[in-house]
Parts: sequence; C-alpha cells; structure tokens
Amino acid sequence: MNAKIKKSDLHIHTTFSDGSLPPHEVLKWAYHKNIYAIAISDHDTIEGVEFAIKSSKLYGIIVIPGVELSCTFLDEEIHLLGYYFDLFDTDLAETLRILKNSREIRGVKIIDKLNTLGFSLSIKEVYDITSKGVIGRVHIAKAMVRKNYVSSVQEAFDKYLNKNRAAYVDRYRLSLEDGIDLIHNAGGAAVIAHPGLIKKDTILSEILKLDIDGIEAIHSKHAPKDVLRYKQIANDCNIIITGGSDFHCEYNDNIPALGDYFVDYYHASLLYRKANYYKERRGV
Repeated sequence: MNAKIKKSDLHIHTTFSDGSLPPHEVLKWAYHKNIYAIAISDHDTIEGVEFAIKSSKLYGIIVIPGVELSCTFLDEEIHLLGYYFDLFDTDLAETLRILKNSREIRGVKIIDKLNTLGFSLSIKEVYDITSKGVIGRVHIAKAMVRKNYVSSVQEAFDKYLNKNRAAYVDRYRLSLEDGIDLIHNAGGAAVIAHPGLIKKDTILSEILKLDIDGIEAIHSKHAPKDVLRYKQIANDCNIIITGGSDFHCEYNDNIPALGDYFVDYYHASLLYRKANYYKERRGV
C-alpha cells in the first residue's frame, strides 16, 4: 500500500444504532488499525458522533460527522449518507427525533405481532440490547436469539422480520428528495449509500438526476467490478467517490472489520468542501 494513503472509513455504525461497538471502542480499533479518519454514520441518529469526537482526542483520529438516513424513492428503500452537516441544526434534530419515535413505535408493534404468534418478548428486553441506541429490527432479532426462539439473527429475519413475513411492520421514512434537502439545508454533503444493493439499475439512473454530491463506490458488499463501475459513474456525473466498510458487527480473526474498506482522506476533503458550499449558501 502507498504509504501516503490516509485510510478513511466513511461508513461505520456504533451501538447508538445497530453496531456492535460503542464509539470509544470504534476509535480504539481504528487507532490499532492505523486508520486516519472515520465517519460515524449511524441509522437515523447522530447521538454517537459527539461521543466519538470526544474519544478522538485520545487517539489522534479525525471523526467526520455522519448519518445514514433510510429514504424511499420510486417505491424502493434507498439509504442516504450525510457528511459534515451542522450537528446543532434544528431541522435535522427534529427530523431525527421523528424518525427515532417512528422506530420505537414500530418496535412495539413488531413485538406485539411476535407475541400473538406465541413468543414472549418485552420492549425492555429489546432496550437491554440497544443500550442507549435507536431500536431496529436487528435488536429484536438479537432478543429472539437470546431467548432461544431462533438460532441466529438471520433466521429471525428470514422467518419473521423481513418484508412480507408475519411480524413485519413498515415505518415512516423520508422521501429521498426530502432527505437530500435535509442534509443540504443542515450544511452537509449527501451521498448515495451502497448503490450495489439497489435492486434496479433504472432506479439508480433516476437518483443520479437528483442533487446528489457523491456515490459510495467502495463498500464491503461491492465486487471489484462494481467498484470500477461506480467510480466510472462518479467520474461521468462529476460527483464524489466515497467508500467504507459499513461496519456493524463483522469480525475477521476476532478483529473488527472496520477500516477494511476505505478511501483516501482526499475524498473526505472533497466532501468537506462541498458541505462548506451548502453552509455558505444557507448561511449555516
């Protein structure tokens, strides 16, 4: 590897959403793995960012404010990454509060459905797993594993929690257009997350007509040919190439996989410049 590369993982989750490590543990492992910068990009919450920034002073690692918003576009769920936004933007804070409440209401409804199927779960048991984080289906799945109702998180999803399964409950999501506007109005840059997971190429083509600032070309679930393709799309559309591990709880030989997929910090600096453009435009 080129010694001049400053490894930057721009997609990491913590226990504030559905990650396995709290922010200070993420920073510790990033230090041991010689990662220059990380973006904490939890689902629909920025609560972990402040904790990560405080821990970063111990390790000398740059922490980039991030968030991953679940949005809808042409009837498909699309994930949107936001970077370098104003952490104290009131509209962003209010929207995230609404999204968090929506997740909590959904969690209660899923648990009720599971209990009508013969299980015995409580919201407290799920909160015991989430700690202080935002409730997601993965936390309910872990509670089911803990009580030996299923053998794995994947089994819980396959049998009960995935769409069209008996305990599935939909929840409130932003439109992709509103998500992009929310990030821009908060002085941040908006990036399409893991485009390889979008089901139809025609949908990606339509997304690229929106005011998108970047595309996550490098991702743990992208094959090498996908990476090349999305890099080419970024170049053709004159948008920023980003990348990251999308780390939740993946380990290799007991070492967290965070930082295993990355971009050079130069790409993060492009996001920073783009975010400053929106801050100047909106007076943030």
